[in-house]
Amino acid sequence: MAKLTEIRWHGRAGQGIVTASELLAEAALKDDKYFQAFPEYGPERMGAPIKAYTRISDEPIELHCHILNPEVVVVVNPNLLGVVDVTEGLAEDGVLIVNTSETPQQIRARLGLKNNKKVFTVDATRIALETIKRDIPATLMLGAIIRATGLVSLDKTLHLVQEKLGAKLRAEVVENNLKALRRAYEEVKEG
Repeated sequence: MAKLTEIRWHGRAGQGIVTASELLAEAALKDDKYFQAFPEYGPERMGAPIKAYTRISDEPIELHCHILNPEVVVVVNPNLLGVVDVTEGLAEDGVLIVNTSETPQQIRARLGLKNNKKVFTVDATRIALETIKRDIPATLMLGAIIRATGLVSLDKTLHLVQEKLGAKLRAEVVENNLKALRRAYEEVKEG
């Protein structure tokens, strides 16, 4: 049976979650997997809560609907915790990955999660500010996803990000983004 992994992203408009969900999908392609990536928008305004979705599979994907029961949930903006039910529909043994300075145990307690769910945290905002000098944490969350799930290859993802960003940004900016993504991968905490 083919393994289909469904991922739901939570963030705010302008944070790059649509781009990050698409980059994850393209990284899956580099690993010879099938993928889908698509956003869900409401009234489009900067800062509004939005969702994006990514599906990754070993076989062609024939579903064409929103993801209601994801195996993985990625929260790019921690201010959404308590505002949006980010764990809605999360699989019983699902994975929650949050951009926050809080520990996984603090997030688990805050959201009242049972122990069968895996919780990972990474302070992607801090890493982004220190490394790329801007509060753009979404792409860095790719490192956390890779560390938490192993869905795609870190090296191939780094190469993809270099390729995509290199087409439009200065070499120094691209290198700083790659360093930030690597740091996010290395600094993930599990609890």
